[in-house]
Amino acid sequence: MTFTQLEYIIAVDTWRHFALAAENCYVSQPTLSMQIQKAEKRLGVKIFDRSKQPVIPTEIGAELIEQARKIIAEKNRMDELVKEKKGIVSGEIRIGIIPTLAPYLLPLFVPQFAKKYPLVKLVVNEMMTDVMISRLREGRIDMGILVTPLHEPGIREHVLFYEELMAYVSRKNAAYKKTYVLPQDIDPDKLWLLEEGHCFRSQIVHLCELKKASQASSHFEYEAGSIETLRRMVELNDGITIIPELATIDMTGKQLGHIRYFKKPAPMREVSIAVHRDFVKKKLVEIIRQEIMAAIPEKIRQNKQKNVVPVL
Repeated sequence: MTFTQLEYIIAVDTWRHFALAAENCYVSQPTLSMQIQKAEKRLGVKIFDRSKQPVIPTEIGAELIEQARKIIAEKNRMDELVKEKKGIVSGEIRIGIIPTLAPYLLPLFVPQFAKKYPLVKLVVNEMMTDVMISRLREGRIDMGILVTPLHEPGIREHVLFYEELMAYVSRKNAAYKKTYVLPQDIDPDKLWLLEEGHCFRSQIVHLCELKKASQASSHFEYEAGSIETLRRMVELNDGITIIPELATIDMTGKQLGHIRYFKKPAPMREVSIAVHRDFVKKKLVEIIRQEIMAAIPEKIRQNKQKNVVPVL
């Protein structure tokens, strides 16, 4: 059995569709199917139940796929080890990043990284935390940049930094006249939130101790998909939202005038790199970590692990 056959088997298990697996392996579907059939013939068992849609592994197939993943992981580990010993920094690394980090963090380090490491291809996709964890486990991405702690089985978290959470307040809101705000000062009916699925939303709900019932009297409910949308809603209407520190980096003086800090100790969110416990591209991940830390503002680098708001 060849490494290629194992990779095709893993691809079908990941995508649960022969055509999608072939597309992501950059081969034709007949080629991929033929190689998997050869592997099944050699082993004398059926790896996939093709009568089901989506395709699912047979009972013995699931066990064989688990072994195939281990074999390919070790093969990739050998390839990476050789590169490291030769001092070569090259290859492709697939990164998942949550939407509340992507527009603020990526511009800080990606351009410089691309200049320093032209042989490395960064493939970056925005995704929600639950999708990211699934794709890490499936091997569809190499690393994630997200908010922790999560304590997910099989996932390793490496803390990057802590960023302060701040209130962004409308001039019409009572909190605008205050120097500092407390979570209990925030009227739930005036709070603009991200839509369900964002981990940042769950942090704000926890921070402000919101109850769904408290919003029952609101005449207008709106849940946004981005922090920038929330910020604009606050500027143009009454209300308040919570933003992370990185979102303030490129703000104008006028926009900064809407910022109100929480009373010390300020609430923080923990930003980390997440990898699967069997990940192999350690050198590339470490280089990315170093580039991120070099790119973020000194003040954020100095933030301490204090008053971290839970994610869930």
